[in-house]
Amino acid sequence: MQWKIFRTPAVLFCAAVMLANSFSNFMPPTPVPPGTTYLEPSPQRSGDPATGYQYLLYGDFVSSGIPLRVFKKVSGSSSPDDLGRSGDAAGIPFRFNVVTTANGAKVVAPTCLTCHAERLNGQIVVGLGSNTYDHTNDASANFRAADMAVKFSYGEKSPEWEAYLPASRATKAIGPYIRTQTRGPNPADKIFASLAAHRRASDLSWIDEAQFDIPAETVPTDVPAWWLMKKKNALYYNGLGRGDFARLASASGMLTMLDSTEARRIDSQMPDLMAWIRTIEPPRYPYPIDQELAAAGKKIFEKTCYKCHGTYGDSVSYPNLLVSLEKVGSDPLLSNAYKIHPEYHAWYNDSWYGQGSNKGQLLPNDGYVAPPLDGIWATAPYLHNASVPTLEDMLNSTQRPVYWKRVFENTEANYDQAKVGWKYSVETAKTGVDTYDTTLPGYGNGGHKFGDRLTSEERKAVLEYLKTL
Repeated sequence: MQWKIFRTPAVLFCAAVMLANSFSNFMPPTPVPPGTTYLEPSPQRSGDPATGYQYLLYGDFVSSGIPLRVFKKVSGSSSPDDLGRSGDAAGIPFRFNVVTTANGAKVVAPTCLTCHAERLNGQIVVGLGSNTYDHTNDASANFRAADMAVKFSYGEKSPEWEAYLPASRATKAIGPYIRTQTRGPNPADKIFASLAAHRRASDLSWIDEAQFDIPAETVPTDVPAWWLMKKKNALYYNGLGRGDFARLASASGMLTMLDSTEARRIDSQMPDLMAWIRTIEPPRYPYPIDQELAAAGKKIFEKTCYKCHGTYGDSVSYPNLLVSLEKVGSDPLLSNAYKIHPEYHAWYNDSWYGQGSNKGQLLPNDGYVAPPLDGIWATAPYLHNASVPTLEDMLNSTQRPVYWKRVFENTEANYDQAKVGWKYSVETAKTGVDTYDTTLPGYGNGGHKFGDRLTSEERKAVLEYLKTL
């Protein structure tokens, strides 16, 4: 039995959370470039970073899971990737935590690091978005098997069964709906839609029968790096998330929470976690850089790219611009999803999450946010749907592969220093879940053709400069 079901539900909104300071220190460009819209900042709650990191490692924002004894029997408890935790969490893989529930049962539950930590050249980097998980399977089957294991071990009247049931119930309800077409991209938006369909807006309590039609499509998304958060005025690739970002992030508990009372408890901890996230810095490029070429690339970048992506080094700026679909030309499905299915952003805005002085809001837009580029060398694949394998391909849209396959081991041997990204092979058709098929709806690799205007030498120089960010 595998517990990989936990990969997706753990993160929910956290999979796409983007954080700002109490008010952004960055100002919009004057004038705002044609085809773009400045995203205004919102006031944010402050918090304590040290407390937030402890909550990330040991917190109970997901409060239901596999009983500890059953988990250890199936998956063991001697992982070297336990992030140095102590107590019950020692030896538990970094994507999970051991939670003691209100009735005294100990369960293994997923954490935000299910999607917000990844290996890079063999090392786990907390805050780097996961790009290797396989969300192509219907994970609800694992919980049907787990039901039998928990009943056999403890019985249906036990504290362990009571503590396990919310995770099983929710996962079996949403599992069939949240499958991606290829390994790597994340189905965070579909997870939210599936769970919202099963929760009352008034008090967030569970409903067995979905109150909305759950969309047929699963729109893929790349998981952004947490270290970009401190610059952002709006969350998510389409700038959908507005208002209090800690409140938006607190929806990570929707998988297993009983009602809005539990949501309030989670929400009270989130400002501390957000404060810790603001301290994260990107990893430095670990390989040689041609400094003379990079200096030439910086000059080109600051003539062609800075209006949308900002400036770096001694003079830091970030404009927080939403670029229209017409201008950027990227696959529109993610941007359009909440306009096609307005019942979901309406549900959120009418729910407990959208109420009070620290409310969150989901406000659909027409386009995508041009992101900061700090640590961009480490965040392949690229675009909002992870459809472009390397930065060289990003800067030259004519060479982007239609079908491509990579090895899902983020080791030094698999990193392409020349093209900046993960090594891949060009395929002629989709042959399995490891093949990225850009002909599928939502998986397109078009758009952002601005690099096509550069000469090959200019692109090479810009590529070298991007390694320095």
